[in-house]
Amino acid sequence: MALNLNKNLKLYYSIKEVAAMFGLNESTLRYWEQEFPYLKPKTSGPAKVRQYQEKDIEQIRLIHNLVKVRGFKLAAAKKIINQNRDGADRRAEVLTRLIDIRDDLQLMKRQLDGLQ
Repeated sequence: MALNLNKNLKLYYSIKEVAAMFGLNESTLRYWEQEFPYLKPKTSGPAKVRQYQEKDIEQIRLIHNLVKVRGFKLAAAKKIINQNRDGADRRAEVLTRLIDIRDDLQLMKRQLDGLQ
C-alpha cells in the first residue's frame, strides 16, 4: 500500500468540523448521539465540549450513508446496523470508494478535455 501523504493526523475534531465534513447541522449530530447509543464522542471541560475521534467519524459516516444518502428513516437505519453491522459498514465503505473513484475520473476527464 502506498504512503498517503494527504492523511489527516488530527486526533480530535470539533462538532463544527464534523458537521461540515458531512454537510449536516450540529443539532443533527447531537440528535444522532441520542438515537444511536454507540455514537458517543469524548467530552471535556465543564462546558462538555464534544471531541470526535476517527472511530466516531466512521460511525457518523455509516449513519449518514444510511439516512442521508440511501434515504432510510432512523428506525430502519438502527435496525440495519443492529442486524448486520459488518455488512452495513462494508456497503458504506464501498460507496465511499466508488464516490472517490468517480471524482478522480471526473477530474481526469476535465484535465484531458483541457488538453484538446
